[in-house]
Amino acid sequence: MLTRRQFLEDSILTATAALAGPALVASAAEPKRTSANERLSVAVIGLGIRGPAHAGAFAGRGDCDVVAVCDADMSRAGRHADGLGKRRNRKVAAYQDLRKIIDDKSIDVVSIATCNHWHALAAIWAMQAGKDVYLEKPVSHNISEGRRIVQAARKYNRICQVGTQYRSDGTCKAAARFMAEGKLGKVTLARSITYKGRRSIGPVVEGKVPASVDYDLWAGPAPMSPITRKRFHYDWHWFWETGNGDIGNSDVHRADLVRFGLGVTKLPRATMSYGGRVGYSDSAQTPNTQVAVHDFGDVTVVQEVRGLATPKFHRHGGAIFTGSEGYIGMASGSSALFDRDGKLVKKFVGESDNHFGNFIEAVHSRDRDHLNAEIFGGHLSAGLCHLGNISYRLGQQAAPQEILDRLASHKLLDDPKDTFERTKKHLADNGVDIEKTRLTMGPWLRFDPDKEQFIGNAAADAMLTREYRKPFVVPTESDV
Repeated sequence: MLTRRQFLEDSILTATAALAGPALVASAAEPKRTSANERLSVAVIGLGIRGPAHAGAFAGRGDCDVVAVCDADMSRAGRHADGLGKRRNRKVAAYQDLRKIIDDKSIDVVSIATCNHWHALAAIWAMQAGKDVYLEKPVSHNISEGRRIVQAARKYNRICQVGTQYRSDGTCKAAARFMAEGKLGKVTLARSITYKGRRSIGPVVEGKVPASVDYDLWAGPAPMSPITRKRFHYDWHWFWETGNGDIGNSDVHRADLVRFGLGVTKLPRATMSYGGRVGYSDSAQTPNTQVAVHDFGDVTVVQEVRGLATPKFHRHGGAIFTGSEGYIGMASGSSALFDRDGKLVKKFVGESDNHFGNFIEAVHSRDRDHLNAEIFGGHLSAGLCHLGNISYRLGQQAAPQEILDRLASHKLLDDPKDTFERTKKHLADNGVDIEKTRLTMGPWLRFDPDKEQFIGNAAADAMLTREYRKPFVVPTESDV
């Protein structure tokens, strides 16, 4: 049976999604035509799913020229360079080594949509070379990298926008203002919810690197480990050396909405995560079911990620805020206020910005405060996901009651049993009995948000960064 809170949250998320208009468009609106000396030369690095969207957005502006694209898979680079060149009637250079773009002094802006493990180094190199950066989420592969990207942006006075485009959604901005003005009352709980179907990626195989890929360049900072999956591209998300699971891939959007609504500017003081890769057996490492609980003292934040089938996917999810005066639901293209009984009070309205356009305007003005998703916030939102993953990776399989007992051992402004039972039922609906197929239970990790270090846990501290493969080494804080 659904608890009252579960019923309310499901109803609120469904109602919020139903209010949505067209999905938020991330392409760049046409600005006023600019003179030749005001036009920006743009290069796009990484041409999987997001990179071509970046290229199309910048190429569609009257103040930007996409002059180069790059991918370690040269077939991608060549194909997209040819396509852009034909559409824009100009030559677009195709590179396999991103250092060619970094070294090109004529390039003003670098837009990065590589695999996660390349984000930090590519962004830092670009800013060290005097370029402004649009950086896809999650901005980092680990917490230390995020801090170093922020440091580079400050040191070199660069504009760095994060691809968390819900920040430019007018309804989300209006809802965040409503909460900042105290109109939702005391907010004690916020939840990010991502229900996005993820199928098995297949068994462990002796995979092959495509002939068009320079594997040394593709791996970059990561080890050149053997490929054990059938699909080379995209499925890197589900391996720890290169990806961050769906909590870092998809839920980082909703986690950023939670941070946006709460206005928190630090990481939490404690985190615990539980979950597992259940329902099928494949070659991947990251969980397809995960809950991360974050203690901010005066508010509890819960991230809930599902990869198995869930009815009512609600456009993959959203964020829900619980206040003393009611609830707010936030999703792509819609945000709404509900009373304590879950009845719709009003839909928030507001003018949306074009996310790429917002970035370019800040590049011209040199005002990072103009950015809707500045790099510091991107670091914190990615950091929430990294904290959850660190707890999960330090965990062990446990019986359901053990997980409940550990959750209850830390005082929270939430009933963690409610989320756990909902997760248990969801898995049972997918044929997974967690009494027999044990979930992984991570430890409660105490964290110092000022130093961005764990308290009394050397194993967790070791996971704040990683070993880098030379010469693709992310600079230390003293070397940024």
